[in-house]
Parts: sequence; C-alpha cells; structure tokens
Amino acid sequence: MSEAIFVPDGELLVPTEHARGPWAPNEMHGGAPAALVARALERLETPVPMRVARLAFAFLGAVPMVPVAVDVEIARPGRRLMFAQATVLADGKPALRAAATLMRISEVPLPEAPSEEPPPGPEHGHPASWRGHGEETGFHLTGMEIRFVRGDWLEGGPALAWFRLRRPLVEGEDPTPLQRAAAASDFGNGISRTLDFSTHLFVNTDLTLHLHREPAGEWVALDARTDLDGTGMGQATSVLHDERGRIGTAAQSLFVDVRR
Repeated sequence: MSEAIFVPDGELLVPTEHARGPWAPNEMHGGAPAALVARALERLETPVPMRVARLAFAFLGAVPMVPVAVDVEIARPGRRLMFAQATVLADGKPALRAAATLMRISEVPLPEAPSEEPPPGPEHGHPASWRGHGEETGFHLTGMEIRFVRGDWLEGGPALAWFRLRRPLVEGEDPTPLQRAAAASDFGNGISRTLDFSTHLFVNTDLTLHLHREPAGEWVALDARTDLDGTGMGQATSVLHDERGRIGTAAQSLFVDVRR
C-alpha cells in the first residue's frame, strides 16, 4: 500500500487507493483532484507574492481512477489581482475545470476586529463511523482523518467535523495549507447529508472555495449543512475553520435523484 494519495510518473500523477471516493471504486473523491489543482496553482510564477482567494471547480463528470495531469495557465496577469485557469486531464480528456482568483500578499493595517470563539477542536471530536459500500480504503477512509464534533456519517443533517490528511498528497511532498483546505472542502455534502446513500444520489457537480486566510496547522473544520429541493437540486454550504477561527467558506451544487 502506497503511503501517498498520488505518485508522480513523469508529468502524470497516478492515484492510489487512497484517492477513491465513496460512490464507485473506479472514481476519485472530489477532494483529491481539487487538492492537485491547488498544488498546480501554487507553482505558478507571479510578479509579487500572491495567494489564492477563490477557487471554483466544475466537475465535468466523475474523475476516474487513472493517471491525471493538471494544466494551468494565467488568464489575466496583474500585480494586485490575477486570474488563473486549470484543467485536470484524465486519459487526455478534461475531467475537472477550475478558475482561481489570486491576490497580492501585503501588510495592511486594520482596526481590531471583534473576537470570535473557534469551534471545539479535533480533540473534542470522535472518529467518523463510515458504513458505506464495504470499502476499506479511500480518500474518506485512509486519505483523510475525520473527527466529528457534531453529527456523524450515520446521523445525517448539519454537522461539524475536523479533517486532516493522513498521508502526503503527492509522494515526497508535504501538503501545503491551500492543499489541505481544498482537500477538506469537498466533504461538506457528505458530512451534512440528509438522504440515505442506499436510496438516493446527491452528488456535487461543482465546488467553490473562498479563503480570506490560509489554515494554520494540519486540521481544517467544516461546519456544514445541506438544503434540498424537490426538483432534484440542492446545495451544501460550509464555514471553514482552523483551530484559531474562521478561514473561509465552501459551497457545492448538488444533483439529487433516487437510485434506480
């Protein structure tokens, strides 16, 4: 068993069993390729130090468990604000597209803001109890450590859970704060589900992550809820925290249907 979620092979990144998702054994969890996009964006050359403030993903379908490449380019350069685009290619075909907003990093004096208590830390949570489809490996099992402070996989409804990568995203590399946030942010739909996995599909077709600062430390918390409509659509929204407090938000549009 590989210790990493992806293993480099030239320009390709080969997924291991730790990248798979809960829906099918031949499909990745969305958080795994999302973190790869974050990694590619961080490797862009910028005229001044910059950080990703917004990262929007459109899943063109399930990302298959095959070697992938990430193409990234600057859509609009700038010294204060920059836009970039990325595509995850699976078997040479686009599987995931992303658009990013990068902002310059600078020291700006600000008035003192009211303090907000961070949520109870991961030490106050309990390990996730997953009873999916009998799988023993996957991004949700062996890729991530998950500790629920409120709710659980089995309960359904709004939940607060802490996430940290159990292993390197890419073999030989340490995950960065942005990669950790991107990897965790795709879990909002799963932890706050209001439908049963065995009777319904509630798959996110996109993910938009906003960060006003990067997480400090290994843990990222999602305070998530899911809202559904009888027309077959829904939305999962999450507030992201680290152990110091709030760091941003994430939202997912959901395709909802009965299993047939």
